[in-house]
Amino acid sequence: MSNPSIFAPMSDKFQMFENRLAKVLKHLRKTARRQGITCFRLYDRDLPEFPLIIELYEDKVYVAEYQSQHNLDDDAYEQWLQHSLDVVAKVLEVSRDDLYLRTRQRKQDRQSQYEKLDFSKEELIVQEDGLKFKVNLSDYLDSGLFLDHRITRHMVREEARDKKVLNLFCYTGSFSVYAAAGGAATVTSIDLSKTYLQWAEENMRLNGLFDPAKHEYIHADVLQYLDELKLNTYDLVILDPPTFSNSKRMKDFLDIQRDHVTLINKVLLATRKDGVIYFSNNLRRFELDEANIEAASIRNITAQTVPFDFQGKLLRHCFRIIK
Repeated sequence: MSNPSIFAPMSDKFQMFENRLAKVLKHLRKTARRQGITCFRLYDRDLPEFPLIIELYEDKVYVAEYQSQHNLDDDAYEQWLQHSLDVVAKVLEVSRDDLYLRTRQRKQDRQSQYEKLDFSKEELIVQEDGLKFKVNLSDYLDSGLFLDHRITRHMVREEARDKKVLNLFCYTGSFSVYAAAGGAATVTSIDLSKTYLQWAEENMRLNGLFDPAKHEYIHADVLQYLDELKLNTYDLVILDPPTFSNSKRMKDFLDIQRDHVTLINKVLLATRKDGVIYFSNNLRRFELDEANIEAASIRNITAQTVPFDFQGKLLRHCFRIIK
């Protein structure tokens, strides 16, 4: 337990943090219940003195601490952090044992997402849009479900019926689950990590959608595998690559600003006429080189894909591209 006396000069700021959490929780929890969602983002560095991201997963809480400049020595900073977590536990009415803390750098590559940080395997099943997903709050940098793509996933389900779907950089396969739930004819999920492909299969099983005759999981470096895709094959493609990746398991390194035109054009070759690509990335200053993309239509749908818990805070981009 932290020693509040150390923070007497900051007591007003801690009270402000507590008030902010309580106010936002009351508002967002109502919306989440109405939408049948049991996991959502509560707080995203709203106050500069508290550079944290807080997400609820059922009755568990994920807290991401962003490394930032501060004028505290190590002991004082640890006290600040512990007192902040006390406030979070108090407002959310959970035990400190139900808080899972991760420290993030301001710039992460996909490799750090793959690295295992722990082995305690704190897993639970959450619900979103009538579907179930396994999340792990202890062992990796991310939980296994990117909450900011909730609306985009719904869009994919709405247009997946009888389509051949390709999910590139599929991670734990949440888009694949939505596509299969929407009645896709086939879903092909590709990722560099065997761990995440197995997780994607688990998510399919959770929803009664696992069917090896219709849906396949390919362990491959996507950048290399694009050249092996059959021409004019897929009706619907999800392309959500990392901003930057220099994983030792990849033959080439990826820089999404530099490489997105080549990446998208290769995917377009594998897409049928009038097929749709949902392309997204998290590079804040990303600029789409539309003139050099060989598509019939490109629409920026970022604004339409912002969930209720990310209003005014979403940094990613999302485009709907038609061949």
